[in-house]
Amino acid sequence: MATTAEKVKETTAAEEVDLTDGFHLVIDALKLNGIETIYGVPGIPITDLGRLAQGNGMRVISFRHEQNAGNAAAIAGFLTKKPGICLTVSAPGFLNGLTALAHATTNCWPMILISGSSEREVVDLMQGDYEEMDQLAIAKPLCKAAYRVLHAEDIGIGVARAIRAAVSGRPGGVYLDLPAKLFSQVMEAAKGEQSLVKVIDAAPAQIPGPDAVKRAVDVLKGAKKPLIILGKGAAYAQADEEIRKFVEGTGIPFLPMSMAKGLLPDNHPQSAGAARSTALLESDVVVLVGARLNWLLSHGKGKQWGPRGSKKFIQIDIEPKEMDSNVEIAAPLVGDIGSVLGELNKALSGAPKPAADWVKTINDKKEANISKMAAKLGKNSSPMDFHSALGALKQVIKERPDAILVNEGANTLDLARGIIDMYKPRKRLDVGTWGVMGVGMGSAIAAAVETGLPVLAVEGDSAFGFSGMEVETVCRYNLPITIVIFNNNGIYRGVDKDPTGRDPATTVFVPDARYDKMMEAFGGKGYYATTPDELKRMVDEAMDAGKPALINAVIDPAAGSESGNIGNLNPQSVVTKKK
Repeated sequence: MATTAEKVKETTAAEEVDLTDGFHLVIDALKLNGIETIYGVPGIPITDLGRLAQGNGMRVISFRHEQNAGNAAAIAGFLTKKPGICLTVSAPGFLNGLTALAHATTNCWPMILISGSSEREVVDLMQGDYEEMDQLAIAKPLCKAAYRVLHAEDIGIGVARAIRAAVSGRPGGVYLDLPAKLFSQVMEAAKGEQSLVKVIDAAPAQIPGPDAVKRAVDVLKGAKKPLIILGKGAAYAQADEEIRKFVEGTGIPFLPMSMAKGLLPDNHPQSAGAARSTALLESDVVVLVGARLNWLLSHGKGKQWGPRGSKKFIQIDIEPKEMDSNVEIAAPLVGDIGSVLGELNKALSGAPKPAADWVKTINDKKEANISKMAAKLGKNSSPMDFHSALGALKQVIKERPDAILVNEGANTLDLARGIIDMYKPRKRLDVGTWGVMGVGMGSAIAAAVETGLPVLAVEGDSAFGFSGMEVETVCRYNLPITIVIFNNNGIYRGVDKDPTGRDPATTVFVPDARYDKMMEAFGGKGYYATTPDELKRMVDEAMDAGKPALINAVIDPAAGSESGNIGNLNPQSVVTKKK
């Protein structure tokens, strides 16, 4: 039988054992894998996780709504190639973050949504726990992978699996479910440290086969009117030098999709952006670099592309299932963009440049369209229209090529894509594949946090409404974000009427709203611009100051068209009911 002295010794030894818990293991697992920032909204059961993460040196950016925090995490993933982390509470908070997770997955951006959840034994018996919901089952169809961790010793492997799933192959969103009881589980610190996993080579290079490269080279060498389309996947890849070598080495005209703008400057002599319609219609071989033939490219068919079978496609994508998704791909190149272009550049060394008449056709059309647009952009009218206001902002970005442009809206987005030139990669962030509104403030905040660069967020008044309360977040963290709201009093335009005369029209907002006063309420700087000259001066002043600012840009309420440039996707009734 142990003596009293021996018992005291045993107790003292036990007390000297260092302990850790689920909270600290989650933080340690993230930090071990180079993740230093969390975006989220605090609450039950993850409040202390945010506090402890901040205390352990991580940057924790707290938002006013989980969807906006999720959008920030998604863009962080695009900018850094590391999973952006969004942390939410259970049930309603999880559901709010789920929209952003699906958005990240659709756009192929790495993101991990970490949500606290109710205990399994209560949820599975549906006994009515606080915010009870089977979150894992709900998340699975909307993301690339979903995992649940039940034991503290599995946190390290759970975080590692989530990171690898998010960034490997085609990147996407991952859900990580952490029930409340997990956080308070305790284990020896030494064993906890041993349980952590550092992910090695999370996104290994995927090199295309020699036969695939030769096939693509043969197709390209047979082209008379070749075209390169750069998608946001090319921007995400950060294979900027190989992309430049490919474009300039081949001499082929290139067309950037909106978030690929700036991979090569929009004023590059080979840019076909201002001759998009001609380039798509008349090309005979199209090289897709990280671009998908989805709705943004009319699925690769239809009158925009000319007669069926009039062109061949070479597609570079890391996902084999993407090939032949809409039209036949003559030369599929499966692999990561850097590796594929590296092989193509070697194989195409010394290959002849495109025919001079094809290059001249593109350049002539480009110059004609630029000249035609110049008059619209140069007006100093009051009230402003979209073209004159965007003309002022075009000059701002030209003078500040390192600034990041965030853009969303209907007309505000569609017209800015073609008007505002970009000069450096990953400097234009917008609504992506889904065309979803409300990503603006989350994207702007993440861009400022992840890069430290000044951000210009150009928002339609409708799009801003989805995430506008985050101006308080911008002010709270004192971020160098200048927001410009194109205020035309409504969705598309602000002049529609309710036929009954009872209510405002469904697309109309409060006329002459003062969004600038909203910014001032939180300590930011508000401006009110009525002409392009005023707008340019105010944006310059705000961006020079490097502080939170919002410019309310007054746009003619009659300006704007239904759904911007995609009005064909908005069906309209042709039935007239008799009274």
